[in-house]
Amino acid sequence: MFRKYLDNPRKFLNQAILILAGNFIFALGVNQIITPMNLYNGGFTGIAQLLRIFLINYVGINQIPGVDYLGIIYFIVNVPLFFYGYKVMGKEFCITSLVSIMIASLAMAVVPVAKEPLFDNYLAACLVGGVIAGTGAGLVLRGGTSGGGQDIIGVCLSKTHPNFSVGKISIAINFAIYAVCLAMFNIEIVIYSFIYSTIIGIAIDRVHIQNINVEAMIFTKKAGISDEIMTKLGRGVTRWEGEGAYTSEETHVLVTIISKYEIDTLMNLVRAIDPQAFVVMNEGSRVYGNFEKRFDA
Repeated sequence: MFRKYLDNPRKFLNQAILILAGNFIFALGVNQIITPMNLYNGGFTGIAQLLRIFLINYVGINQIPGVDYLGIIYFIVNVPLFFYGYKVMGKEFCITSLVSIMIASLAMAVVPVAKEPLFDNYLAACLVGGVIAGTGAGLVLRGGTSGGGQDIIGVCLSKTHPNFSVGKISIAINFAIYAVCLAMFNIEIVIYSFIYSTIIGIAIDRVHIQNINVEAMIFTKKAGISDEIMTKLGRGVTRWEGEGAYTSEETHVLVTIISKYEIDTLMNLVRAIDPQAFVVMNEGSRVYGNFEKRFDA
């Protein structure tokens, strides 16, 4: 299963950096900006926050100095999701997600919670904290795994339903959670918490470029590009025979749909055969039908 990492150590290193950096950036945004403002995360991080409050304030479990229980609780509530991730995404995704969640739990446990809020304005905290935490979560997803919780659900649903995205799933889950929280907390806290989680969802979708579909139209006079796309990228290609209006020369017109993170690979394939090829790309295309979303780094 991990043979490809041994064959491509640079890819493994890039993935490891994305997962490590992403999890610690997420923990930094949550513990340094959001938690001191008494705002609540959505999804499974928010559930872990509520359970931590329950265990410490109502059950009476003492907090160990220097250790935040949030990371430990977060890991425990994620365990049932591994079965879902294994069924939809396979063993590799499940194992890398387990490693990532362990790193995420460690990061949230060791990154200290700021004693004093860094901002005196809720909206500023939501914007800055949401962008930082969302960027971290997006980097983890970009590394080919997930940080757990709604990310696993989002990735799996994105796999089975191509027009879903992780950020959109996150926003939908958070809406349901905050609707429940509305009966438990100050309405201002709940509203700003939802704003924060919405910003996280938007940031995730901007960083997690595997979510973004791109339509590529290639105009070339050379043969062989379509075969390279199907062989090297594993993407389907539709081909027409056209004619240049000015030159009256025959032109191959190729159309394919790829993920944004595959653009560089596609362009390298095209340039290797025809450096003069004309390529048009439309980002954010909606796709219906048999289109495979991929979540490799």
